[in-house]
Amino acid sequence: MADLMQELPFLDRLATLVARYRTEMAEPREHLALLRWQIAERHALDDRTTMPGHVTTSAIIVSPDHANILLIDHKTIGRWLQPGGHYEPAASFSLSAAREAVEETAVRGLVLHPWHRGGDIPFAIDSHDVPGKPARAEPDHIHHDLQYLFLADPSLPLIAQEDEVHAALWKPIAELAAIAPRAARRLSALPSA
Repeated sequence: MADLMQELPFLDRLATLVARYRTEMAEPREHLALLRWQIAERHALDDRTTMPGHVTTSAIIVSPDHANILLIDHKTIGRWLQPGGHYEPAASFSLSAAREAVEETAVRGLVLHPWHRGGDIPFAIDSHDVPGKPARAEPDHIHHDLQYLFLADPSLPLIAQEDEVHAALWKPIAELAAIAPRAARRLSALPSA
């Protein structure tokens, strides 16, 4: 099934993924209406210029004991967040998230959390408002963020990507609740690895 998904065009892969997520994961009030509408309208959601929103991928990276989370101090947003960014073509959406994490933090030994069971369904999908960039004539818009759960060793050194990130640090897992509340709730229900 995973190999067949890789052969589908981006929007078809995304539509299948969102449908599975809604069936298998979504909370009762988690409708993803704008994302689903944009998919139905065949918007180029893999293009960062597509408005009112487009796809991003991010990595929720936790220590094996789930006590700590790797966060970045994002220059543009001006707050601590999980590593991530605009979708870039990859064999899977989780690999796009992993690539962003490695680029922004130089994290080593990144492993997709066993929760994913080797599949590509997101741990959470979060459609949220982001500020535009006036220098790019970019208006405020929506990021449809596909969030994937990873494990990494917090004792290994990190290097923040200075273009977009002020710092990359391991912080207590409680920090996740203010950043990605749905993912934090789901993570709290999982046993540590």
